[in-house]
Amino acid sequence: MRGTNKVGIGVGFILIMVWCLLPVAWIISLSFKSQEAITAGSPGFLPTSGGSAGFQNYVDVLNDEQFRRAIFNSIGICLIATALSVILATLAAYAIARLEFKGKRFVLTTALAIAMFPVVSLVSPLFDMWRTLGIYDTWIGLIIPYMSFTLPLAIWTLSAFFREIPWEMEQAAQVDGATSWQAFRKVIVPLAAPGVFTAAILTFFFAWNDFVFGISLTSTEAARPIPAALSFFVGADPFNRPASLLAAGAVVSTIPIILIVLVFQRKIVAGLTSGAVKG
Repeated sequence: MRGTNKVGIGVGFILIMVWCLLPVAWIISLSFKSQEAITAGSPGFLPTSGGSAGFQNYVDVLNDEQFRRAIFNSIGICLIATALSVILATLAAYAIARLEFKGKRFVLTTALAIAMFPVVSLVSPLFDMWRTLGIYDTWIGLIIPYMSFTLPLAIWTLSAFFREIPWEMEQAAQVDGATSWQAFRKVIVPLAAPGVFTAAILTFFFAWNDFVFGISLTSTEAARPIPAALSFFVGADPFNRPASLLAAGAVVSTIPIILIVLVFQRKIVAGLTSGAVKG
């Protein structure tokens, strides 16, 4: 029975991996094909003879001023939104976990409800508000909506981590002469590092992959992020989209996410499984 279970688990794992990686393999294959081969309906994953563009699609995408500006916008906006969300969520989650006050459960429930609110329903009011305030088509016009959705989720995640940290460790630091802020910064935050990394990764992923706000709250390349910029790759013929360039751009835009996962994979796994330090 153990051998049968192992075989079943192995087959299931392979099927799941194929199902998840098939779109990735397909878009990578498209990125190496020429536009003529795609227009002619080149079948299969590998480019056929005469239908391979090699790395020329990637060179063309990286040489495009619009795409380079979109990369710069996405990196800057996502890093700022992530940093602000994690800092504010860390302070708020610590207060929720350590302090007793009326309505604490209501605050957590409201935060979770805001994180699950439909994004599309906010586009029209934000469009009017941002144009009135003069922050339409700016970085801050995207950072604020990103924080509105990522901050509640980060607070909910971090509050669970802070509750798992023994209260005695903070008291011991204060007995040794540390102030409340020093105990929080040098004792509590390092112990909750897996949760902080988890909140930061979730925040960055949401901001990096957003399309609705990016396409609705921008009108030029001044603040347009990568997902929205890819939709403007129309090529010379608006009725024949450059699928190979779009595929190459999608692959390039995925590389930062892959690098983040590879670099912080241990922190991510620890944050999603361990919960925090348990006393």
